[in-house]
Amino acid sequence: MRISLQQLAAIGLGLGFSLGLSAQTPAPADQAVKPAAAAISSRPAMPAQSEAYNPVADPKAVVTVGNARFTVLTPELIRMEWAADGKFEDHASFVFLNRRLPVPKYEVTHSVNGSAVVINTFLQSPLRDVLTLTYVPTGDGRFTAKNLSIKLTVDGKEVVWRPSDTDPDNLQGTTRTLDRALGSKTVEPIEPGLVSRSGWALVDDSTRPLFDSADFSFKAGEKSPLPWVVERPAGERQDCYFFGYGHDYRKALGDYVRVAGRIPLPPRFAFGAWWSRYWDYSDQELDELVRGFHENDVPLDVFVIDMGWHISVDQLKAAGEVDQSGEGLGWTGYTWNKLLFPDPDDFLAKLHAEGLKTTLNLHPASGVQPWEAAYPAMAKAMGIDPATKKYVPFDITDKKFATNYMNLLHHPLERQGIDFWWLDWQQEQRTKMPGVMPTWWLSYVHFTDQQREGKRPLLFHRWGGLGNHRYQIGFSGDTISVWDSLAFQPWFTATAANVGYAYWSHDIGGHMPGAVEPELYTRWVQFGAFSPILRTHTTKNPETERRIWAYPEPYSSILRSTFQLRYALEPYLYTEARRTYDTGVAFFRPLYYDWPKEAAAYTSKSEYIFGDQMLVAPVTAPADKVNSLATETVWLPAGEWIEWPTGKHFTGPAAFERSFSIEQTPVYLHAGAIVPMQPPMRYTGEKPVDPLIVNVWPLAPGTVSNYSVYEDSGVSVEYQRGVFARTPIKATQTGDTLRVEIGPVQGSYPKMPLTRGFELRLPADWPPASVAVNGVAVKHAGPTGKGGWSFEGNTLTTVIPVPSLNVATKVTVEVQRAPGLTARRNELDGFAGAMTRLRGAYDALHQTWPVSDPPDVLIDAMQTGDRLSYHPENAQQEIKRVHDLLAKAQEAIAQIRATFAPRMEEYAKRFLADNWRPAAVDMEAQKQHRLDAVTRAERLATEAGK
Repeated sequence: MRISLQQLAAIGLGLGFSLGLSAQTPAPADQAVKPAAAAISSRPAMPAQSEAYNPVADPKAVVTVGNARFTVLTPELIRMEWAADGKFEDHASFVFLNRRLPVPKYEVTHSVNGSAVVINTFLQSPLRDVLTLTYVPTGDGRFTAKNLSIKLTVDGKEVVWRPSDTDPDNLQGTTRTLDRALGSKTVEPIEPGLVSRSGWALVDDSTRPLFDSADFSFKAGEKSPLPWVVERPAGERQDCYFFGYGHDYRKALGDYVRVAGRIPLPPRFAFGAWWSRYWDYSDQELDELVRGFHENDVPLDVFVIDMGWHISVDQLKAAGEVDQSGEGLGWTGYTWNKLLFPDPDDFLAKLHAEGLKTTLNLHPASGVQPWEAAYPAMAKAMGIDPATKKYVPFDITDKKFATNYMNLLHHPLERQGIDFWWLDWQQEQRTKMPGVMPTWWLSYVHFTDQQREGKRPLLFHRWGGLGNHRYQIGFSGDTISVWDSLAFQPWFTATAANVGYAYWSHDIGGHMPGAVEPELYTRWVQFGAFSPILRTHTTKNPETERRIWAYPEPYSSILRSTFQLRYALEPYLYTEARRTYDTGVAFFRPLYYDWPKEAAAYTSKSEYIFGDQMLVAPVTAPADKVNSLATETVWLPAGEWIEWPTGKHFTGPAAFERSFSIEQTPVYLHAGAIVPMQPPMRYTGEKPVDPLIVNVWPLAPGTVSNYSVYEDSGVSVEYQRGVFARTPIKATQTGDTLRVEIGPVQGSYPKMPLTRGFELRLPADWPPASVAVNGVAVKHAGPTGKGGWSFEGNTLTTVIPVPSLNVATKVTVEVQRAPGLTARRNELDGFAGAMTRLRGAYDALHQTWPVSDPPDVLIDAMQTGDRLSYHPENAQQEIKRVHDLLAKAQEAIAQIRATFAPRMEEYAKRFLADNWRPAAVDMEAQKQHRLDAVTRAERLATEAGK
């Protein structure tokens, strides 16, 4: 597997951003209190999943007034309860598990006549008030617009909330599924989010079910009791949570995961590529697919096997079977189809030997029918005589059924080699337990089953509502395969961060009707590479194609490079996923988290932040049919930005109109961005990440950039208990000297590599005059590219190898450039993009033969990067010269264009005059093809100067 620096640069990358949070003490409800000191933590501790949550708040955080109870969870988050019987709820709900937070600073006062109670919350450093809750307990005390209000300040303006208020400015969350969605036209509405431009959001928890326990520690493993659902007590009651965070969206979500549970870190392999297709594959065909991935240099981690793995509808019909539940025959199944999979154990063992993980599709709505292999055991366990052939109804909220469902149906398949489950629930939106959605509860049961087994859990299912962020990964369902659907997915995926749902997995390429044109599929895969999960999929349609090597060139090569880029980025992806776990802020998120005062951060819906180092604006519309460029308007926030595929610099905030060829993905980085990468791998963890590749984009003189690469075992839950390692990276630019310090490693985990090499890459910059690693001079490698540093001219990337050293050793690389060159970086601006455009013009003019050919001056300009690779010492002369060559190349192409039509007509006459030519030749089509090619070449040459 090979991916060149030029391919990486052509495809894309990006950078940026930060964090926050709070804490402490109240007073008796019958007297006024003065503000007391509070402890504030920017990284608040929260029980890890290895510990029990505590749903009972500290009594000091509670203010009770008659039939109302207020719990000050943070200075910006207040729980408000009213109960007709005066009995309040201390069980964990489906959403809120942990209310035992450090008591924030607040005070309680009463009006002079004692009719009103006022709760003021405060932040310190500097001291300021945050929320003012006023409650007048009239009548039965039920919360209404007349007796309850909360005042806060948002961007310097006073805002008052009352219970009757609606919020048109809510920034929305997500929805259960994109089944049958056509672009933004979703069948099910997008639910409200936890953040709003109004500065507040309200979560009404009044009717959500409860857990009978909040102990999710599972210390006894599979013997641990599983917290189970209980109904809320009868009677009238209100239970609401007021989020008053203004526009500090990061802090709101950070506090949300403190009370609702963190967003789990998926196993590392989940960030690799997933293969999925709705098709009744045989094991032979799947073996051939694996070979196809290997032979075509395409990495793969997860095999998603759809419904065809179990007994089919045709087999059941032939046997005269009827689904006793009334659901569709053959959709539910737990028994291997032995015609397609004669020996499932050996088949799965072969997949595992190839480094692959496997998941099976489940539609559990039919329960367990008599034809299932596990039916006798399941029937007996549920008190049904197997001889009656009466099916076992599906009832996932019945603890006895759920226990047998996992132990008798799923665990045996897991022992055969199934790694996790794809719950493809499309049936009823209710269970026998009021208020319990089967989507949510199935996710809970499957996810916690893996936790009790001691695994790092992974699940693939639709969104079930608030609290489902604890049970990743999302399956977004069956979208329509059109450009509008692709254009909707960046906004949809980013907006899900507003409810903590960080891991949507989309059907890359769309689902229905299945077949997509190569351009759309390529752009969808490029988006997928910069998404939480890269999973191709499609419906059952013989015309469909998702094997990337089956597409024509240039798409096949671009798709392959995109998959390889995704794998190269795994150290970055995994680090950012850990940051998501720590902070509650999804690494795929909207721009307004970081620029809440910028109107464009809300309206630039196709753009998103992808980890702390990248801003991505994927192409989601087709290119011009003639010049093959897709034009996009990209808004960039304040700061200095570098467009990865072109090396061009921009200063924000501003909007820019940009054009991108099919191999380019618009990704932007702040000056000084640091992005870790890894060498090629067939699957995640095929070999140690050695060398660790460290990309450092140009820093301004006098500035410093930092990053910390996160690593752990990739599969265990010990990451929640401090078993992991971080490798710090620091880059400092002083004049013309760049100093990069890597390590030493901090922390450890089992089987951590004790030695490691590095490869430092410095894109979009001048070549060095000298390089030293730990004080030892490194020579220029020369044409072999071995034994020293090298220079990739088309992307202006210096590549510096660092030999393997003990990870406890600090590595220092010092790069000295010729005096004054750092101040002349503007001469390099957009060089990589210019080389791409000139090569495109060259290729286009080759399509005009024999009427025309690429002019020598174009070839001379296009080869600048190539010459720089051989002789970086000539960089100053070559860069100066290419600016002159570019203007001449543009003029030469314009001259070709000016005379092309009559010369084309002359060629056509000569062509048709030859009586040996095929009579069926469509000369008009050939003429148009060549005219389009010269038009494309002219446009690309013009673009090379932008």
